[in-house]
Amino acid sequence: MSTIKVTTIQNLAGVEVYTAKAWVNFNGQGTVAIRASGNVSSITDNGTGDYTVNFTVAMPDTSFVLAGSAGSQVMSGVDNGVTSLANRAVSNVRFYTRNVQSSGGTTDYDSVNIVIFR
Repeated sequence: MSTIKVTTIQNLAGVEVYTAKAWVNFNGQGTVAIRASGNVSSITDNGTGDYTVNFTVAMPDTSFVLAGSAGSQVMSGVDNGVTSLANRAVSNVRFYTRNVQSSGGTTDYDSVNIVIFR
């Protein structure tokens, strides 16, 4: 069996295509539990609405982008959260989940979704 390593992917117009370097879907309430992930070894619960995603394979540097969402899996429409970056490291990223309907304080949500682009 052979392995092919691709360093750059371009579309037909010659524009580089960027792919996710890590992603995770997890339950952030109670005992934190990963539902599904890619290049994520574990989640650290640092406190209410405060998490660290630990990468299986480290990033080449800290110039990556975190995008995410947080909220309730029950489609009530009244409890939606946002993610905010706290700290980047090559081996992990720390972030907060905040409630946008209240004072913006940190909140634990049962559906937290994070993706890392580099």
